[in-house]
Amino acid sequence: MSETPLSDRSWKGRLSRARERAFVGRVRELQRFEAALGGDEEGPLAFYLYGAGGIGKSALVRRMGDLAADAGRQVVQLDGRFVDRDPAAFERAAAPFVAVPGTVLLLDSFEHCQWLEDWLWQRFLPRAADGALAVVAGRFAPQPQWMADPAWSGLLAVRELDVLSEREALDLLAAAAVRPERLNQVLRFAGGNPLALTLGAADAAAGSTSADGTPSADVLRTLLAGLIGEVPTPAHRRALEVAAQAPCTSEELLAAVLADEDVGDLFTWLRDLPFMESAAAGLYPHDAARGTLMADLRWRAPNAFSAMRHRLAEEYLRLLREAPEERVRAITDELFYLFQDVEVLARLRVRPTIDNEVHESVLDPADHALVLGMAEETEGPESAELVRFWLARQPERFSVYRLISTGRIVAFTAHLVLPYPPDETEVARDPVVAAAWQYGERTSPVRDGEHIAVTRFSIYPELYQVRSRVVDLANSRVQAEAARARGRTHGFLVYHDHEAWAEQLRGVLADSGERPVVGGRTYGLFTIDWRKIPVESWLRHLINATEMPALSGPSGVSRTVFEQGVREALRHWRSPSVFGSCALLRSRLVADSAEPVEDLRTLLRDAVEAVAANPHGARARDVLATTYFSGAPTQEAAARRLSLPFGTYRRHLRQGLDLLCEALWQREMYGPH
Repeated sequence: MSETPLSDRSWKGRLSRARERAFVGRVRELQRFEAALGGDEEGPLAFYLYGAGGIGKSALVRRMGDLAADAGRQVVQLDGRFVDRDPAAFERAAAPFVAVPGTVLLLDSFEHCQWLEDWLWQRFLPRAADGALAVVAGRFAPQPQWMADPAWSGLLAVRELDVLSEREALDLLAAAAVRPERLNQVLRFAGGNPLALTLGAADAAAGSTSADGTPSADVLRTLLAGLIGEVPTPAHRRALEVAAQAPCTSEELLAAVLADEDVGDLFTWLRDLPFMESAAAGLYPHDAARGTLMADLRWRAPNAFSAMRHRLAEEYLRLLREAPEERVRAITDELFYLFQDVEVLARLRVRPTIDNEVHESVLDPADHALVLGMAEETEGPESAELVRFWLARQPERFSVYRLISTGRIVAFTAHLVLPYPPDETEVARDPVVAAAWQYGERTSPVRDGEHIAVTRFSIYPELYQVRSRVVDLANSRVQAEAARARGRTHGFLVYHDHEAWAEQLRGVLADSGERPVVGGRTYGLFTIDWRKIPVESWLRHLINATEMPALSGPSGVSRTVFEQGVREALRHWRSPSVFGSCALLRSRLVADSAEPVEDLRTLLRDAVEAVAANPHGARARDVLATTYFSGAPTQEAAARRLSLPFGTYRRHLRQGLDLLCEALWQREMYGPH
């Protein structure tokens, strides 16, 4: 955060001048931003920049930040990679924006927290202090309703960043001190992509001869391979393996993982690599480069790469056990970031979107009636009475989940803890708890000082008993508690749709075989004994049994970003101008097309039709087509057209999107079948 103009002699001042000397292009964007800084009453108050990875969004945001600081503005800089899913945390981090007149908020890498978009436009930005400005930058265009909203039309400037012109690209290379005889060679290779130009300049400075006209789709792969090939020592390679896999690498993390190394010089070397970005929490590879970097390191030394992942997991578990409560959620997210490409976890977890992202909060007594109503709606009156019973016994073990976009409570969970000796009243009152306790006694009895844990309720009426972000967050909490708890023996998850979940949890938890009945509904209990299988061993088993190659496509795009692109294209289907600039047009799907927009439309329609070929996909195909192609104005309207309850509709929509994204990803990876 900057509060005063940059001094000529300060570190920040010198960095700002260095960035200014190296910065080229984006003249129109900077002129408009400077006019807003100068108090242009007719100018925009919010700037939304979007474009492909490596196109220069972060460099432009940093330049805007320097200009704002030079103008004496207070600057708040946030990075979407490190934004908490709880809007309250965002508000705390960005507090000056609503409290201090003239503050400039810079939010970069917005694609990593795109689920905040509705909340940002509707609930946060309108509360800006007088004269405050906001800059948001990400890979995807904003939702079309904000550009079409008359209230925002004069306040919001949306700009897609394109490649640099040839003159600008040559200026960038000259500023990077590329020798004149190499300028045109690097330019032919990298085109006008600023990241590729920067890497090409570093490649040329290293004396590489790789920049000889390799096809543009392989630019990053070729450049990174050349740069990585110059790793000075095995210690430097291990440092690179840490930075490639960890969500963010601090010098402290590097020291903990590379215990026998002097990491100061290694950290400096990492920071100076042209594809590394810096944040308050540490270093991370540019998103457009990370997938390629990981693939190259894994190819060169697969055993060493996997061993480093294990070492990082052990370190995150150590941090998790020692962390204060307010850090538990963030460290758990960092731990699971390591395993986003592990098959069994990818099968279980749902990627966050604008529509489905939730955050967890404690259950307020005022919301007891609401959760009781949810329980009765989904599981019946007997289950609701058991919720009432446990609310009286262990209210602190209940959590609610709110949609980030609206703040509405949509779900609740209860993670019960039952110590030895058991409370006979509790065991006798609840058939599910009785079954869990009896299973423990029969297989490996609980002793003094020990306890079992049961995720007794997981109630999400709109997405009941299917994969959802609520299930993801609830299970992440279970695993974090298992790592931190003392004396925990058996842990149980409880599902009514036990046959489906038995398949989902295969290789993760054991089916106890217990089938208690409540209100005519049969429940399955899935379990693990943490005394016999410590958390470290459990994670090691998942990695070793199911680790897959890194999920990045031929163009270096990660699967997460690719699937966000599919959803963006569907969301903007009925807006030709916005659809014509969607990120999916830069994927391999239409790379060789003479008419990419029309070919992408045809491909998406055909892929939606093909969803029906799946044994469970016929209804999902209808839901996708009605939601995105028929002109239904809202999801609720689409559900009415299909004569489906909204919860059932959402379940089919989720299933359809999963099937569609999987099919398109396979095509992106391997081409048409």
